[in-house]
Amino acid sequence: MFKGHDREQVLVFENRLLHGLGYFQGLSTDVEHYLSTILKEGNSQFVQRSRAERDPGLKQLIPYVILRCAGRVFRYVRGKEAGESRLRSKGSIGIGGHIQPKDLDLFSSHRAFYLAAAAREVAEEVRVEAKHKERIVALINDDSTPVGQVHFGIVHLWDLDKPAVRRRERQITRGGFVPVEELKACRDTLETWSQLCLGVLR
Repeated sequence: MFKGHDREQVLVFENRLLHGLGYFQGLSTDVEHYLSTILKEGNSQFVQRSRAERDPGLKQLIPYVILRCAGRVFRYVRGKEAGESRLRSKGSIGIGGHIQPKDLDLFSSHRAFYLAAAAREVAEEVRVEAKHKERIVALINDDSTPVGQVHFGIVHLWDLDKPAVRRRERQITRGGFVPVEELKACRDTLETWSQLCLGVLR
């Protein structure tokens, strides 16, 4: 299932750290309580992705960036080229991916390299031709699915000054900005993380 991941390394932290901070299922808006510890140097490490995908004792850190403009949110469908086969053909409002060692090489602090990694992931998947304001609004821990059991989402909200977003990767299909109410109406067509994120959108 994970062919090609044997040499790839991704950033993880131990699941027991989450339980020590206060376990939650679903969405949490208590961002700083968790991130101040999780992103502290020494509390995360790089491991082979093939191992991380199979080990529920590890949580892979995933930036999950929502693009919004004037009350409308960028929605797309994960096509056949999507790297995570378990999410293909699902609607999504989050853009992001794994944090890799190359991100750490450029920055001295864990928080700085994490934010840079999130921006890199967005730039690899779409071209954002607009200025934006960014904030981290929530965290996702969803142990109800096999994918969620080995991932931990950090939800970023980018408020754009204009709806200028174009796809870069073939996995991004049928992309466009839609009203939040429309997203809520078709909630069941979205991947689980996107469904959870609807709770922090107005």
